[in-house]
Amino acid sequence: MRIIARCPKCGNNWLLDGSAADRIVACRACGQLFKVPKLEELPKAVKVIKQAKGAIYVDEAGRTYG
Repeated sequence: MRIIARCPKCGNNWLLDGSAADRIVACRACGQLFKVPKLEELPKAVKVIKQAKGAIYVDEAGRTYG
């Protein structure tokens, strides 16, 4: 499984391996730390992605926005 996450600070999108789920990662562009949602939260995130036409935002607390 691959996860697309967007840095809440600089807005860069990153394609992450499924092992990044439920972990805090650092943006490769700006160094901002943010949390990737748990795998069980991903169905909700997918729903948000569909509503947001392919864009999803993940904040430091792991909350997703579209």
